[in-house]
Amino acid sequence: MSSQSVDARNGDVGHINTRQSNKEQAPSMAMDVNVQHVLEALPEPIYLTDASGRITFYNSAAVKMWGVRPEIGKSEFCGSWKLYWPDGTPLPHDECPMALALKEGRSNRGMEAIAERPDGTRIPFMAFPTPLFDADGTLSGAVNMLVDLTERIDLDEAAQRFAAIVQSSDDAILAKDLNGIINSWNGGAERLFGYTATEAIGKPVTMLIPLDRHNEETDILGRIRRGERIDHYETIRRRKDGSLVEISLSVSPIRNREGRVIGASKIARDITERRRAEEQQHLLIREMDHRVKNLFTLASSVVALSARSASTPAELAGAVRERLSALAQAHALTVPSTSEATGRTERATMLHRLIGTILAPYDNCADDRQPRAIIAGPDIPIGGAAVTSFALLLHEFATNAAKYGALSNSEGVVDISCQEDADRFILTWTERGGPPVDRRTDGDGFGTVLGKATVRSQLGGEIVRDWKPEGLSIRLVVARDRLGGQ
Repeated sequence: MSSQSVDARNGDVGHINTRQSNKEQAPSMAMDVNVQHVLEALPEPIYLTDASGRITFYNSAAVKMWGVRPEIGKSEFCGSWKLYWPDGTPLPHDECPMALALKEGRSNRGMEAIAERPDGTRIPFMAFPTPLFDADGTLSGAVNMLVDLTERIDLDEAAQRFAAIVQSSDDAILAKDLNGIINSWNGGAERLFGYTATEAIGKPVTMLIPLDRHNEETDILGRIRRGERIDHYETIRRRKDGSLVEISLSVSPIRNREGRVIGASKIARDITERRRAEEQQHLLIREMDHRVKNLFTLASSVVALSARSASTPAELAGAVRERLSALAQAHALTVPSTSEATGRTERATMLHRLIGTILAPYDNCADDRQPRAIIAGPDIPIGGAAVTSFALLLHEFATNAAKYGALSNSEGVVDISCQEDADRFILTWTERGGPPVDRRTDGDGFGTVLGKATVRSQLGGEIVRDWKPEGLSIRLVVARDRLGGQ
């Protein structure tokens, strides 16, 4: 029986060369055909060569990897179009793993290389060439199995990308087993909690949890064991230095290949700044609500005060217009100016001007009468946040005086005394001529709370109210270095 080979043009699968000289060789031939069928059915690329390296057989999986059908009995060592080492340098066919195995007469398994198809596609693979010897120990050929590494390399690259993302994340990302022992720790966790990976890995995650919250970990592990995910759970954790930090915590189960839960991954995000922003937002909303209500009250007071001295509707309209305009001017002093080049910039003004602007709407006296507000003492520049702080305080003083105190009738007067004392500045607000005072405490209204918070946190001072029978007296002490004037 003649030998059979592959025609590269018609795509027939090549067969192991066989010879049959008599009937006794028929069973051997049948066995060879069965082997060919087995090799053809295998999903991995497999090919055989003779002792000189010429290819004598290859299966369909090899053709799929190579993208070409080598010529049986002529193509040598490997059927690929071109070969490269893993670093991309060219690999001659006579130096490939199969060639080395034949030259050395021993298995040369696990070497990696890259096969290039005619269309330019490159396939990384691992080779497992094994020399074949006959009964006399003479080298008769070799068999090689190729393992496509594309998927593994893709997975490795994906894992490396994922690891890089995890390590560079600003969020704290860590993993633990089902006993709560930390087994991975990224840079974000080190920055948030203060422990290095060496200090954290192998330690119980409870080292991050305040004593009064240890029950949280028990609940979390219980839910993880049931395969549940925990999203954006807000809690408190303890840093290495003992300080507490508010975090948003997400916890997900980690499963093995069989789908069994073997641990948990945690992502912790510092929400301290968000909390502060929320608190500031709530304060601003309350302030806005308070200011809007005060504006209505103030507008009503302006109209009522103006009506007492106005003899005609035109005079009343003019007086109200002028006083509301003065309020708008006072508001303008508290708003920072903007510039396209520099963004927000601070606005500075003189304290006496600010006081006069804030109180102008209430100064409804005739030309022959003294002003409703009398300012005495040194004038000083103020800028930055101090402008807003003083404007809010003075506006609060004036609004309350218009509601309940000296500015609520036409006879009342406010004396404002300014005094410098080393590193402090003292402003004294004294009301007289108003209705009898029957209020004895600061109370807990928004104006009082805002006043104390503003003076202490922004102006570094204190505020004291004295409810005298003849009128309210307010003593405001602030730090000079907080006034921001140049």
